[in-house]
Amino acid sequence: MSRQERRTEQSGEGQPRPSAPALVTGATSGLGRSLARALGDRGWTVLVHGRDGGRCAEVVDELRAAGGTAHPYLADLSSLREAAELGRKVAAEHPSLGLLVNNAGVGAGRDSHRREVSRDGYELRFAVNYLAPVVLTHALRSPLRAAGSAQVLNIGSIGQSPVDPDDVQFTRRYDGMEAYTRSKFALAAFTFTIAEEYAGEGIRVNCVHPANYMDTTMVTEAGVRPWSSVAEGTAAVLHAIDEGARGASGQYYNESRRAKAHRLAYSADTQRRLASLTDRLIAPAEGASGPSW
Repeated sequence: MSRQERRTEQSGEGQPRPSAPALVTGATSGLGRSLARALGDRGWTVLVHGRDGGRCAEVVDELRAAGGTAHPYLADLSSLREAAELGRKVAAEHPSLGLLVNNAGVGAGRDSHRREVSRDGYELRFAVNYLAPVVLTHALRSPLRAAGSAQVLNIGSIGQSPVDPDDVQFTRRYDGMEAYTRSKFALAAFTFTIAEEYAGEGIRVNCVHPANYMDTTMVTEAGVRPWSSVAEGTAAVLHAIDEGARGASGQYYNESRRAKAHRLAYSADTQRRLASLTDRLIAPAEGASGPSW
């Protein structure tokens, strides 16, 4: 991508000014923070999600100082109940939502052999990187539909490994990087599972791998030397948003190119199995009525 093309991506040249807000999860650092700034520059009202009130307020103040409109939303997405409560709060305060970016995530970790669990007792990467986005997307389906032309963009990864149906919680021979790639496989499969149905409601759903090993805390804490910048990742995410604005749905992007996710992520059988086990895992957070995929 040329410098001029990158400047065009960042400015959103040719795109209409959004009338409904955008929620970015994990917006207090790294890619999420950079994306929040870029969306603010494009005229979006940005709903800034984070776990820490001080860091959330800092980003909101930064966006407002630049002339934008932003609001803070706190939730720990390692708790599916908090993910559901976040969705309900956003839906109550913003009956129309133009964009949901499921960006918050947990990387491989400092010790790849140390298995961590979420507040619900689930394997942490599967919970935060996959189950929480599913819960949040479900909770926000109504305001997304109300926008008339909305998007869900899942921040995925080129690293994808099928979930083991016999060991979903990865209790045997645990590996942090494998846990991460399993969660990103599940997120891609979720994207393709809901895309057609949601498109019928005016909601486009896509998935993007923004860049390889960006200079983020997630990457450096895993002991990996960064290969690319957050700015490059932000440009790729904006490109995917622009593609969605032009009608693309059910797509996977490798940086700024349409690509193919893991072949099993498109399998109807894989999607049915994953949806079934996911329903069971998230049911306590979503209530007796259960999810609506």
